[in-house]
Amino acid sequence: MPNYIFAYHGGSHPETPEEGQAVMAAWKAWMGDIGASIADMGAPVGMSKTVSAGGVADNGGSNPISGYTVITADDMDGALALAKGCPICDSGGSVEIAELMSMSMDGK
Repeated sequence: MPNYIFAYHGGSHPETPEEGQAVMAAWKAWMGDIGASIADMGAPVGMSKTVSAGGVADNGGSNPISGYTVITADDMDGALALAKGCPICDSGGSVEIAELMSMSMDGK
């Protein structure tokens, strides 16, 4: 079965400890629902930099990543179904989903 990356973009930060607890509870519940499909729980990420031929920019690109998770699903439709209900969507963010392609460095 293929793996898919859920790249989280945007979303707001909780403004109070109570909001933070509610957000964490929502993430734990959602991850509990899809738990058997999680290959790598991932993590939130800090501010990113963008490297290009022109140098390094401290802007994180046009839509910086805010975290990721790797899941296993039968196909893209299965991955999309697992992404529905992701708490980042409730805070103005989005989930970008892409299949992780297998690569071999030894040419096989």
